[in-house]
Amino acid sequence: MTYPKAFQEYLQLEKNYSLHTVNAYGNDLIFFQEFLKSNFDTEKLEEVNYSMIRSWIVSMVDAGVSNSSVNRKISSLKSFYKFLLKIKVIESSPLLKHKSLKTPKKLQIPFSENELDMVLNNLKFPDGFDGIRDKLIIDLFYTTGIRRTELIGLKMQNIDLQNRTLKVLGKRNKERILPIVPVIAVQIEKYLAERTKLLSIKDSDYFFLLLKGVKLNDSFVYRLINYYFSDVSEKVKKSPHILRHTFATHLLNNGADLNSVKELLGHASLASTQVYTHSSLSELKKIYGQAHPRNKK
Repeated sequence: MTYPKAFQEYLQLEKNYSLHTVNAYGNDLIFFQEFLKSNFDTEKLEEVNYSMIRSWIVSMVDAGVSNSSVNRKISSLKSFYKFLLKIKVIESSPLLKHKSLKTPKKLQIPFSENELDMVLNNLKFPDGFDGIRDKLIIDLFYTTGIRRTELIGLKMQNIDLQNRTLKVLGKRNKERILPIVPVIAVQIEKYLAERTKLLSIKDSDYFFLLLKGVKLNDSFVYRLINYYFSDVSEKVKKSPHILRHTFATHLLNNGADLNSVKELLGHASLASTQVYTHSSLSELKKIYGQAHPRNKK
């Protein structure tokens, strides 16, 4: 077995990475091997030095590959060489002293509470199954902060209306239990009643379905969010991730502590959650300005 193949098996079986992620790592290694073969007449990844990797980086930048894409590919290499260290094929990683290329920070702008109110309480959703499902999807994103893949992967057995909870399978197959607010429980009951009226159901295990009885797909969910928010928001990006971002920001703005938000989002560390604090900081500044005695002098 080749080292890249062994690496992919390690990611899938031991690290519980998704097949999509495993394939992405594999493709990066193939891309690098092709570069090595063309420029250094070798495909042996275990014999690579940093100057070879640097040449690859330069070639990608010259070809117009963005810094963030280059960093992602180098991240794949870093993981691969950590694996080779782990199985004692190499004694040190050629990327030990590598520093990532600088990338501009993208500011994710959440929806306002008013925009959410406009969509959920003032917009007219279609009658019947489609409208009830669409509104529930938006409200579930906003009230639970789940990821798009988590929502699509929700199973019927994951919904516990009696205890008002839902079980989410997150990254690396980590499970977490999320609370369901009463208004969502009511919407779920309405949705389930309409779901039973579908003429045929192919993917019966999945909670959310299209009208033809099959589970949702990524592009459908993205288009759905973009469609409903286009009427109420002028923000350039309108996506499921912005709703997740909005969930976290609104919780923080209303006094939730960072650790609680971290658990709800399913983050492994607080560092991942802290990216959502920039919006709440402006709210804190406003409160501080109104409340601190020194600001009134």
